[in-house]
Amino acid sequence: PGVFEGIRCYGTPSGPAVFRLREHLDRFLDSIRALGIAGVLFGYDELRDAVCRTILANNFVECYVRPMMFFTGNGYMGLNIDKYEPVFAVAAWRWNDFIGADVRQAGLRATISSITRTRSNVALVKAKVSGQYVNSVIAKTLAKRAGFDEAILLDSDGYVAECTGENLMMVRGNTIYTSPSISVLGGITRDTVMVMAKALGYGVLEERLSLDDLYGADEVFVCGTAAEVVGVREVDGRVIGNGRVGSVTQQLAEMYDETVHGRNEYAIHWLDQMILEPLI
Repeated sequence: PGVFEGIRCYGTPSGPAVFRLREHLDRFLDSIRALGIAGVLFGYDELRDAVCRTILANNFVECYVRPMMFFTGNGYMGLNIDKYEPVFAVAAWRWNDFIGADVRQAGLRATISSITRTRSNVALVKAKVSGQYVNSVIAKTLAKRAGFDEAILLDSDGYVAECTGENLMMVRGNTIYTSPSISVLGGITRDTVMVMAKALGYGVLEERLSLDDLYGADEVFVCGTAAEVVGVREVDGRVIGNGRVGSVTQQLAEMYDETVHGRNEYAIHWLDQMILEPLI
């Protein structure tokens, strides 16, 4: 197994800034602890320093950042994690639009996957552990082969869980609904959208969602670090709302874009401007 994070750096009026770096790195450390790794010799400060120096060393203004922890066995082959030595690395690359401008404008076409979201009693659903994403890889691949943009995974009881790499939300009236955090990844973008939605006056409820709920929604959208906020126009041939990206989704997507680029009041709390301390 391994642990990873997905983080975005954006250009702002004050220079490159990493969005919600503290929350991402805290989750990274929590994922390591969830695996039961002992003796990790770094904490938040060391991780932050490594992330920021990687971005600056590549002279990036906007990029995607992937901290990783994996293992080297020094000749050992087996399943005892204590026999391996944890290794930490940071990768960064330019990644302007994960979804694509045409799909972002028109909205995603999604399908309900036959692959089930991993159950919470048999896996670490809160941790970003590499093995957890096998289901997502298979589901996304099958969806793309069938001509869809994304796959929606159900939980083991048949309720809507999330997409392959994003959380899913739906709109009915002035209320935004999303699956309970106990059964999905506690997405940082998901949390961001919930905070913004409440500030805009929308109700936000976490509850189990059936397929009937999904098909009957006024709007459906997905959100994640890579995807950001993207509307869904169709699910398995069923048109969602009016078949276009809805007004609530557009409002949240625009507010999210303003936030990550440092153009509103949320930027003060959520953007890290990468002021580095000298290396000791």
